[in-house]
Amino acid sequence: MERIFASHAPNLPRMFWVMNKISKANLTHIAWQPELRPDITTVYGPLDYRLFTAQLKEIDELLLHGGIENDFVREVLDSLPAGLSGKARAHHAKNASLALRSNIARKILGLSYRELSVRIAESEPLRWFLCTNAPGMARAPSKSTLERNDKILPPARMDAFNHRLLARCAAEDAPRELGLHAPVDIDDAFLDATCLKANMHFPIDWVLLRDAARTLMKAVALIRRHGLRQRMPRDPLRFLGEMNKLTMAMSACARKTGAKKQRKKILRLMKQLARKISSHAQAHLKVLREQRERTDLSEAQAGQIIARMENILAQLPAAIKQAHERIIGGRLVKNAGKIHSLYEDDLDVIVRGKAGAEVEFGRELLLCETREGLVSDYELLERGQSAQKAFGRCIERLCENKIKPKAAWTDRGLCSKQNKRQLEQKGIRDGLCERDPAQLRERMNNEEGYAAGLKRRGSTEARIAIVKNLFVGNPCVAKGREHMKVALGWAVLAHNLWVLARREIKWREEQKKKKRKPA
Repeated sequence: MERIFASHAPNLPRMFWVMNKISKANLTHIAWQPELRPDITTVYGPLDYRLFTAQLKEIDELLLHGGIENDFVREVLDSLPAGLSGKARAHHAKNASLALRSNIARKILGLSYRELSVRIAESEPLRWFLCTNAPGMARAPSKSTLERNDKILPPARMDAFNHRLLARCAAEDAPRELGLHAPVDIDDAFLDATCLKANMHFPIDWVLLRDAARTLMKAVALIRRHGLRQRMPRDPLRFLGEMNKLTMAMSACARKTGAKKQRKKILRLMKQLARKISSHAQAHLKVLREQRERTDLSEAQAGQIIARMENILAQLPAAIKQAHERIIGGRLVKNAGKIHSLYEDDLDVIVRGKAGAEVEFGRELLLCETREGLVSDYELLERGQSAQKAFGRCIERLCENKIKPKAAWTDRGLCSKQNKRQLEQKGIRDGLCERDPAQLRERMNNEEGYAAGLKRRGSTEARIAIVKNLFVGNPCVAKGREHMKVALGWAVLAHNLWVLARREIKWREEQKKKKRKPA
């Protein structure tokens, strides 16, 4: 059994005590005392700066006095292997606190790891929030530390932590436990599906060959710079230059007479060059595997280069065949067997017919929010999964995590008989938008609150845009499904804390205005 305590007495630094129960007869105390945090310097003038610092202080209150930071540190310590010493666990506890705060700051600001490391070094409010601004020895984490801290918890544990946080905010004792002025309203759940775009270009078949050539030739040039060489007729980057010329010719011929015939001719040259590039890459890959000790590359660095080249070499024959089938053969290639990106697997092609987004490439996301704008549930769907079926899983998770709503509201896309039946079984009001116009008209006119609920559900589109554009990133720069889940979990945590902080600041401002009004 392990307990973590935090205290913040006046003129004393914040402390964590980790009590690790080795056995019933032996109790080991692990003490970690972070540096003293001087208050943020008051700067008069910029309103946006004052609002930013006020939000940081409000989030710090939630993390510290609300016990959210303690819960997160405990979650990290529980995920560690058993048998670690007390000193090691104290180190992990300190690192977990830094990971929590740095990831919240990064998601709120929408910065990359490199940009955030620079911003922390030059920003006193951020160093205060990260507890790294001790007098005379202020520190800032490096971009590598920030990147490692991003993956401190697996996605499943992060999802569970987000659900527990919302359950605590909705509990009756939330004002006492978290310092909120009132519990969060979870009576209504507003759901909608969207596309979380992948960081990729439009999947044109012959551009895939250009991507493969670029990755392989840059890897070959890197291997040769470290002293491992195989016979090649020219510099590796000259092959890349030839491929670039062919891609420019391919795009230019679309505006000429006889474009179809010319495209076939250029693609044959691209296929020939791609195979030549592949053979040189395989030769250098073999040398790197066998003679890595002759270079100054570590085993991990060499492993990264090998994995990068193997990924492209494994997909290159299929990419060549796909381009041949579509351009030379003129045959349709089904989405299920199509390569959309050499660097992102398991992507969905989502056709919604929206303005500016006729076709989207990424992964479908189901998002659920409360009436006050907090994200109560989310799921990144697997390829080919239906959002209609994911609706049922979302309702199950809400009930299991003690954040069961009294009503659920969706658009037409999530309306089905099965979902209606599940809501009836759970005792949740059916606020699904009817597909049949006659039934929709009847419910809008005769059912009390139905029209108002659907009108409020329209604001969920704005909430999705906020989460995607400001917190996750649109497109999401994380590569792969698991990394995208990690990014989504941090984004939801940072977003909910940001919403709670704004909610408390707004409430206090309203209370001040009431006091200033004459009786």
